[in-house]
Amino acid sequence: MGFFDYLFGEDKPNMETRKGVRKSDRTADTEFAAEDAHLDLREEELDIDKHRVKTGDVTLHKDIVEEEQSVNVPVSHDQVIIEQRAVDHEPTDEPIAEEETVSIPVTSEEIDVGKHTVIIGEVSAHKRSVQETEQVHDVLRKEVADIESHGNADIIKED
Repeated sequence: MGFFDYLFGEDKPNMETRKGVRKSDRTADTEFAAEDAHLDLREEELDIDKHRVKTGDVTLHKDIVEEEQSVNVPVSHDQVIIEQRAVDHEPTDEPIAEEETVSIPVTSEEIDVGKHTVIIGEVSAHKRSVQETEQVHDVLRKEVADIESHGNADIIKED
């Protein structure tokens, strides 16, 4: 059906088949509008959601390391020095006894090694959130109005 057919009333029963009703707003959608026409323009927008994913983990543990140490410790001990010397026959009043014993105690220092535990440091761990920016790229579509005029149509566009 052409524009002139509509104006001059030809093929009117066919005109009814061109009318459809939109389900969203229940307004008549016609190919030719008498005075007012309505066209919805749409565009796409990005829906951005974020979620956390596990990227790894950190485990703290202690290892025991053995190391041998050598420490020089000064120690002392007693020595018995026996000296014998000759004496010029000096007279004495003491008779020769059966037996005479002299005891000299001898000592030395011994080293006792023990161990004890001390705290020499600590390790702590904590998490912090670091903010970064990632750029998201996608192609968005939108509907724009395209106005065509034919003949001598006077169009005023208001925004």
